[in-house]
Amino acid sequence: MNALQRNAYTEAWSRIGERLPAARAVLVISAHWLVPRTAVTSAAAPRTIHDFGGFPRELYQVQYPAPGDPQLAREVGELLHPVPVALDDSWGLDHGTWSVLRHVYPRADVPVLQLSMDETQPAGFHFDLGRRLRHLRRRGVWIVGSGNLVHNLRAYAWGRDTPQPYDWAVRFEKQARELILTGRWPQLVQYESLGADALLSVPTPEHFLPLLYVLGAAEPGETISFPVEGIEGGSISMLAVQVGGAPAREARPEASGRTDAQRNAAVTPANTLKPGAGSK
Repeated sequence: MNALQRNAYTEAWSRIGERLPAARAVLVISAHWLVPRTAVTSAAAPRTIHDFGGFPRELYQVQYPAPGDPQLAREVGELLHPVPVALDDSWGLDHGTWSVLRHVYPRADVPVLQLSMDETQPAGFHFDLGRRLRHLRRRGVWIVGSGNLVHNLRAYAWGRDTPQPYDWAVRFEKQARELILTGRWPQLVQYESLGADALLSVPTPEHFLPLLYVLGAAEPGETISFPVEGIEGGSISMLAVQVGGAPAREARPEASGRTDAQRNAAVTPANTLKPGAGSK
C-alpha cells in the first residue's frame, strides 16, 4: 500500500530521489523474484507486475512504465561471468520494485532492470554477486535491494492497532545495524548462526538476501546511513540501509501514534539502497 500512500517511509524514499544525483539506470534485486537461476530482465519496456492478492482495486491499476535497457542487461551478464545469467524478457517490474521507485522516480523516466535471486544458492553466493556488480556503480547505475531486514508475516499483528515491536525483532535489527556499521558483514552472510532472534526475524531468506547484494557492492570505507526506520506490525522492519552518498536524516513514524496510512503500509518491502558513482 505504500505505492499509493504518503507516509514517513514514502516521503523518505522521495527525498532520496531528490537528494542524490540522477541514476543512469537502476538495477533492483527484489525479494519477489526468487527462482532456481540467475536472470536479468532484458525487455525494452518491462511490464508492471501485480504479484499479490486481496488488496484494493486501485493498487492493481498502478502502472510504472519505466523503460528497460537491453544493452545494460547484457553487460550485467558479462559482469557476473562465469555465473550463467539468462536474459529474461517475460518478467517485468514486481511490486518490490515499483512500489518504491514510483516515489523515488515518480516520472518513471529512469531505466529499470531486475536481477533474480537463485534460490538454489547459499547466502555467500548472493554476496559475491554483489561484489561483481560494484563496477556498475562507477558508471552511474544504482544497485537497489528491496526486501526487509526483519520479515516474519506469521508473527505479524494483523488487526491490532499500533502494536509494539517484538523484542526479538528489535534485538536482531539492532544487532544487524551494528554488524553493518562495523564492517562485520561475513556474520550477516552467515545470519543463520546469529541465534534465535535471527531465525525468528529471517524465517525464510528471500527478504533478507537483497541486503547482501548491496553490501557486496560497497566500496571500502564508504559511509553507511539509515535514512528510514520503523517496525510495522511488530515483525516487519522498514529499515533502509544506504551505502555511499551524503548521510540522510532518519525518518520514522511519529512516536505519538501512526496514521491509518502508516499502519496499512506494513507488508510493503523496505529497501536497502546503493547509489552509484560517488553518490544507495
